[in-house]
Amino acid sequence: MIDLHYFPEPAFHQERLIWADWLEDHDLPDQAAQVRAQSWAALANGELAVLTGHTDYVYDVAYSPDGQRIVTGSKDETAKLWDADTGKELGTLTGHRGSVNSVAFSPDGKRIVTGSTDDTAKVWDTDTGKELRTLTGHTYIVESVAFSPDDQQIVTGSRDDTAKVWDADTGKELRTLTGHTGSVYSVAFSPDDKRIVTGSTDNTAKVWDADTGEVLRTLTGHTGSVLSVAFSPDGKRIVTGSKDETAKLWDADTGKELHTLTGHTDFVESVAFSPDGKRIVTGSYDKTAKLWHAE
Repeated sequence: MIDLHYFPEPAFHQERLIWADWLEDHDLPDQAAQVRAQSWAALANGELAVLTGHTDYVYDVAYSPDGQRIVTGSKDETAKLWDADTGKELGTLTGHRGSVNSVAFSPDGKRIVTGSTDDTAKVWDTDTGKELRTLTGHTYIVESVAFSPDDQQIVTGSRDDTAKVWDADTGKELRTLTGHTGSVYSVAFSPDDKRIVTGSTDNTAKVWDADTGEVLRTLTGHTGSVLSVAFSPDGKRIVTGSKDETAKLWDADTGKELHTLTGHTDFVESVAFSPDGKRIVTGSYDKTAKLWHAE
């Protein structure tokens, strides 16, 4: 019997085609044909690789700032770190006692923060996978996490209707952002570290002073939960995605609604600006992503 550990199954489809040749050379023609068919179909559809290892739903993903690694968070109560070039699993982050709902790299790529249904967030060393600290203080599920651009702070959003700001080095809770009347599903820092935006099931987003925790403005206009938020690269605009099937663009300084992006036919689950701030991408439960001109 052929020992497949001698040439283990690769993640990237281009390499899987070479693997198929190896299988055929070792008298496994049926398996080789199946691998070729799957890989060619995937490549034709733009799929590059499959990262396998989790044993339940994958809830969140993130690239490291240098693009060399990927982190995934799963219902299997773990996060996994992957080599982005080979698809090889580099390590498993174990310690949560509930699903890992959200993951994020620090801007310098040296740390990862994860948020979980066990009501905590955890900070990990990217190179070793060692748990550095646990952020405890929320009283319900942590739905969203983000590092500040200067690496010094972490913000978490929770179903306890609050967001919390933490010292990223010590894990000390610095302040609690209270004012929402529903779960906080999304959080983001402004590029200059001075503001935080949160999105909530109370149908609003709020902009906060990151140093004082003061509410600077409330963004009202959505008719459904605000599931996703993002600042533009220059910090002048905010985009929000909602269960009302729209995304909205806002002036970050005044809170004025600038545009409503309509066209999706289901929840808008995720939003992001392009690095130059000229475009917005939205992802929806309607099985599409849409690209928009930010102006």
